[in-house]
Amino acid sequence: MKFKEACVLALAILGLGAFLYFAMIGVKDRERVVLVRGLAEKEVAADYVIWPIVFKEMGNDLAELYATAQSKSSLLEKFLLENGVKKEEISYSSPDIVDAEGEMYDNRQHSLRYTATIVLTVASNNVSLVRQIMGKQSELLKQGIAFSENDYRYRKVFSFNALNDIKPAMIEDATKNARAAAEKFAKDSESKLGKIKTASQGQFSIEDRDENTPFIKKVRVVTNLQYYLED
Repeated sequence: MKFKEACVLALAILGLGAFLYFAMIGVKDRERVVLVRGLAEKEVAADYVIWPIVFKEMGNDLAELYATAQSKSSLLEKFLLENGVKKEEISYSSPDIVDAEGEMYDNRQHSLRYTATIVLTVASNNVSLVRQIMGKQSELLKQGIAFSENDYRYRKVFSFNALNDIKPAMIEDATKNARAAAEKFAKDSESKLGKIKTASQGQFSIEDRDENTPFIKKVRVVTNLQYYLED
């Protein structure tokens, strides 16, 4: 009886050992993985623009300077409204007045003492219209309004705010591209592509397509996926 029991126990131990061995082999195989990245890019048109329109006036009499600035601001607003800009899309900043005689480190003689910088800002989601108006600025030169385009404090800004509308399709494209790369790797290594082990989505980035077309944006996203490899 004891001999039979010993045989049964020995067979049980052997069976358990074989089960654990094959289980370990299975786990080892399952840990064969490939990590791939999928990229998706899309060009989109900017859907919002902020356009600071800057012009300067100079003079020796502050009252006259303010009156001239106000008159030209009214002409500029009229021009914008006549070309389709909405009243609520136009805003003003207080004139920035520089007194040449009050500059501590400027000892030069100035024929005109005061310089006023006037900023009128257009903020609109009608980007195509605003771009058309930008091309008509020369018409205002005839009315004595000369724009200042070189002031680094005031730059045109084009932005894209409809990212949520294109996110799902871009993530799908990035995932497909990642899977295609994983399938190619599996084929080259004479393996089969298994299920996804891990997946993560990178941050979306939005930047100008190039420095000459800030109104065209390039949207980019990268996904990282890890697949199991099987024989």
